[in-house]
Amino acid sequence: MTKTVVNQALKQHERKTVRFSDKAGYERYQKHLLMDHVVLPEAASQRERFEAVARSLRDLLTERWLHTQQTHDKENPKRVYYLSMEFLIGRTLTNNIINLGVEDYVREELQADPHQDWTEVVETEPDAGLGNGGLGRLAACFIESLATLQIPAMGYGLRYEYGIFRQVIENGFQIEQPDHWLAQPDPWEVAQPRQTVQIPVGCQFELHDGVLQAKPGLGTHLLGVPYDRPVVGYGGQTINTLRLWGAATPDHFDFGEFSSGDFVGAIVDRILAETVTRVLYPDDSTRAGQALRFVQEYFLVCCSLADIVARFQRTNDDWQLLPQKVAIQLNDTHPAMAVAELMRILLDDAELGWDETWDLTVRTLAYTNHTLLPEALEKWPVRFFELVCPRSLEIIHEINRRFLADVQQRYPDDDQRASRLSLVEEGGEQQIRMANLAIVGTHSTNGVAKIHSDLLRTRVVSEFAEMFPERFNNKTNGVTPRRWLLAANRDFASLITESIGDRWIADLSELRHLMPLAEDATFRQRFLETKQTAKKRFASWLESTAGQQVNPETIFDSQIKRIHEYKRQLLNILHVIVLYNRLRENLSLAIPPRTFFFAGKAAPAYRLAKLIVKLINNVGRVIDEDPATAGRIKVAFVPNYNVSVAERLIPASDVSEQISTAGYEASGTGNMKFMMNGALTIGTRDGATIEMAEEAGEENFFLFGLTAEQVAESRSYYNPRWHYDNDPETRAALDLIFNDHFSRDEPGIFTPIRESLMDRGDYFMHLADLTSYAEAQQKLGELYADPDAWARKAIINVACSGRFSSDRTIAEYAAEIWDAEPCPVT
Repeated sequence: MTKTVVNQALKQHERKTVRFSDKAGYERYQKHLLMDHVVLPEAASQRERFEAVARSLRDLLTERWLHTQQTHDKENPKRVYYLSMEFLIGRTLTNNIINLGVEDYVREELQADPHQDWTEVVETEPDAGLGNGGLGRLAACFIESLATLQIPAMGYGLRYEYGIFRQVIENGFQIEQPDHWLAQPDPWEVAQPRQTVQIPVGCQFELHDGVLQAKPGLGTHLLGVPYDRPVVGYGGQTINTLRLWGAATPDHFDFGEFSSGDFVGAIVDRILAETVTRVLYPDDSTRAGQALRFVQEYFLVCCSLADIVARFQRTNDDWQLLPQKVAIQLNDTHPAMAVAELMRILLDDAELGWDETWDLTVRTLAYTNHTLLPEALEKWPVRFFELVCPRSLEIIHEINRRFLADVQQRYPDDDQRASRLSLVEEGGEQQIRMANLAIVGTHSTNGVAKIHSDLLRTRVVSEFAEMFPERFNNKTNGVTPRRWLLAANRDFASLITESIGDRWIADLSELRHLMPLAEDATFRQRFLETKQTAKKRFASWLESTAGQQVNPETIFDSQIKRIHEYKRQLLNILHVIVLYNRLRENLSLAIPPRTFFFAGKAAPAYRLAKLIVKLINNVGRVIDEDPATAGRIKVAFVPNYNVSVAERLIPASDVSEQISTAGYEASGTGNMKFMMNGALTIGTRDGATIEMAEEAGEENFFLFGLTAEQVAESRSYYNPRWHYDNDPETRAALDLIFNDHFSRDEPGIFTPIRESLMDRGDYFMHLADLTSYAEAQQKLGELYADPDAWARKAIINVACSGRFSSDRTIAEYAAEIWDAEPCPVT
């Protein structure tokens, strides 16, 4: 049944694309320049031109956007609401042009301005600062696929004024600067002040030495102001909405208080509101940062649930219909407070009984887990709940009391089990375990790759899986091919369409038709030509924007992801140092020239991750200055990694680095983007890489290292010093770091890395996998020396990447978790 539903959803793009025609396109563009900016076309800046183009396109899609909403209101289908703290949507202009099918319109009408440099106009749009990593990019792919599959849906997030930060590199160090992406008006968003919601906060705040501090007692409230962005499905038939909440305070002014000098309270309220949605991921190394993060999550949940319930009540008057008309997906534990908040609404506002309320809540909510790291499963101090949302805390305690009664009834002689499963962690400061709350309070808990879901069920939360086996399932992640192949890699996408037709754009399984072409010499040559074009284009862009010169004739080997010990950028740079030593010892050593690209941001408080960034940059500088290696290997750290950088580097990459410690990467989605763009993967058997290798055949991957089972089994006896003592290349590489070869002007700076690897046990087992990794890299280099053989494997990878479309993932969510169906907008 599920397979049939999935196939139907994926095949529905047999229909025709909506045609948008506008004979007055250029006139509308000119009008926006004149009316919005009071500027004539010949005097307009590229930013003003971008805004005029974007607003012209928004004008074009608005009627369809409204028609989508009207259709959903009229048909009253089940709607999906996707709650996420991140939506890493990147730039919007090009994606909307492609999904609307209006490239001819843009080319013929909007580019008629002789003063307009189209490339500069596109580059003027900033990446929306609404996310940081894979979780946020997944959410962006998912809402695009929901619209493409015509499933009635809304995304809910926060309208951060600043992104996580803008990364610059100075003397090898990561420096964080403000990412004020909303410094200029965003032409895509539409403020909806009439739909503002009021959010109660259980305490007041005072300003002490410039820091907000909670004051128990009388409460206050915030206003959640919605800002809507269109989410255009491919073909332009359905245009869903991404609603982002901005925090504000009531517009009131007590002149009496001001006249008496008591105006601090109003200032504090305004500071609080501005702070809540000021920045993505405040520094959680401080109590104040943790508290702000907690308030952000509470604010997102309360605003979104209020809006969802209001929408439900517009077309339904029976609360029993809630699970039949509403599906709410919690993207990780960040929105887990939705369990308590939906209970509160049904108990206090709808005045339903507890049992009825609990049944409706569980059947409405579903939870996606994104981590296997126990420390990444959120816990919030009970004190935060007492101050901010005491009613939610009362409800959570009652949920926990009833749940533990069930646990004790099922396991009467196991008091420790009840302690482990409790929603409240005792000992020291009491904390609420948000993952436990999410599992208990929803009808579905899914992982995002087969190995992740298996490990989640058997290790991380095994006792919950024992209690609720029917709730646990897997939904392997996917990415949208519209952005990550059609838009990002136009030359290769054109070659694919020329060879097998264009149905692959809406049904990525069609890429299977490329499989025979892996044996076609002409196609292999054309594939290599498109790859070389992408490499030259990226090299030119990197030099013009970052001043770094790279040789497009070298292997482009890329590891682009958040900097974290388990993702093992440190393993990658250790191998680079091994190569460096080999070349210094044997100047005639034959290896294909290679450029190692690193890109990603380290959390500001994550000192070791930031030191790894420093090591990468220092190694690159030393290699550049050494005559033995200059021109043969190169390390390039690409600063300020974001969606737009990925759209350039992924199509240009020959090699995809997916080298996390096995058992720690939930899924990955960058691995999928690389695969469908013709890069070969070197990686561990972790996350979705396992399923990718199953699809394409392990012989077309470069897999290495310990498996997840071997990692777990070796914990009790693993000794990194053994590898230092017995692996000569490992010892030589480490000695260069520890003896300050890469830090002659900063002696001892990398001591924390030595301590992590040698003194604290190398928890993520870099040294255990280094030799195996180097051997796999050797095989990779040997294959690259045979372009024909390399192209054959790369094309097979592309042909087998169809399973990793987010359309397939969303179709599975719809059929197996949400019970949601398409609602065609005619």
